[in-house]
Amino acid sequence: MKIRTQSEWIDRAREVLPAAGFGNFDPGIVIARGEGAHVWDEDGTRYIDYLIGSGPMLLGHGHPEVMEAVLAQLPKGMTFFANNAAGIELAEAIVDAVPCCEQVRFVTSGGEADMFALRLARAFTGKSKILKFEGGYHGMSAEAQMSLAPSQSVNFPQAVPDSAGIPQSVADQMLIAPFNDLDAVASLMLEHTDIAALIVEPLQRIIPPAPGFLQGLRDLCTKHDILLIFDEIVTGFRLAYGGAQERYGVTPDLCTLGKIIGGGFPLAALGGRADIMAHFDKSAVGQEKWLMQLGTLSGNPVASVAGLKTMEILRRPGQYDRLRDLGTSLMQMHTDALTDVGIAHQLCGDPTLFDVYFTSEAPTNYRTATHDDPQTSARWNASLRNSGVFKSAGKLYPSLALSDADLEATNAALRTAAASC
Repeated sequence: MKIRTQSEWIDRAREVLPAAGFGNFDPGIVIARGEGAHVWDEDGTRYIDYLIGSGPMLLGHGHPEVMEAVLAQLPKGMTFFANNAAGIELAEAIVDAVPCCEQVRFVTSGGEADMFALRLARAFTGKSKILKFEGGYHGMSAEAQMSLAPSQSVNFPQAVPDSAGIPQSVADQMLIAPFNDLDAVASLMLEHTDIAALIVEPLQRIIPPAPGFLQGLRDLCTKHDILLIFDEIVTGFRLAYGGAQERYGVTPDLCTLGKIIGGGFPLAALGGRADIMAHFDKSAVGQEKWLMQLGTLSGNPVASVAGLKTMEILRRPGQYDRLRDLGTSLMQMHTDALTDVGIAHQLCGDPTLFDVYFTSEAPTNYRTATHDDPQTSARWNASLRNSGVFKSAGKLYPSLALSDADLEATNAALRTAAASC
């Protein structure tokens, strides 16, 4: 078979894929394989991987124990569209781990989980409006594509669609607030009595919640009979084994989970209180209050065994301490490299998930999460890529597969990038 270069694959992609890509990431790079903390492109260039599939590969690529579990399952069957023991075990493990989860329902993607969580909140409460935060990412549904990344600032709580094809009627059901502003949320809840749910990323992209903010949301939602939904697609099993709920000590009514729970395979879930989750059971709530949900690959056994083994490994002593130590070291490397050349910056996020903003003020919401000069960020990320560091433009995911040699190489790349800025 003819060996093809990366540029040849990119040319082929242009012919068959809109914008030459899958819509997820820079189509100018085509990944051939991953192993541990590294990926290789089709030209054979090796990178230290801080993208890790946009978060799922917390253990690194091809972890031998996860691979063993998957290979043991494959001869038994890949999917059944019916209950399977591994999926039931995975549901039990999630319920044991995540404070708000009394029951769970599996889907295939995080965006699907968020979509059903919003629909479930409407079914349970009988109310229609959804409150979300500007800049919060909750998948690709019409509701989620409101004020995710608006190019212009409008007055709150007006919703701005981020995509074509969304009718005005969707915007009319959405209320938008600034993250980390409890007063704004309290005001909206007093003004609007038809809010079914407030959905929030506990760590919004990489912006941490201000002290007391999440508990304040919990208190306000309880006061106004509004369901609180934590979108833990990213933070679940990353910030702590019990996710942001464990890390911050605040329990929502519902949460959504993805990425890590599938061990690198397509799997996500929503979970919460049993009385809310009962709306997936027609025999419990009746036809009018029943929420129909099904999916061909939901809870498939291959993803379930990968997730179960990943979670088993994460439960072992010291895993999260090591992850936080790795992230803390990486954050310090960023700070040292940029401080030594006198570049104003803010490290934003958590040691398990962070990045740098080139600004002198710490970001607290979408409108303040900006670079003083976007070109500085562009040069920074381009230099890191050239030095063999693979990451997204605005986020860095540490993984447990990182070695001391990887950290040393990353530190050298950070120094080179700082000099280029």
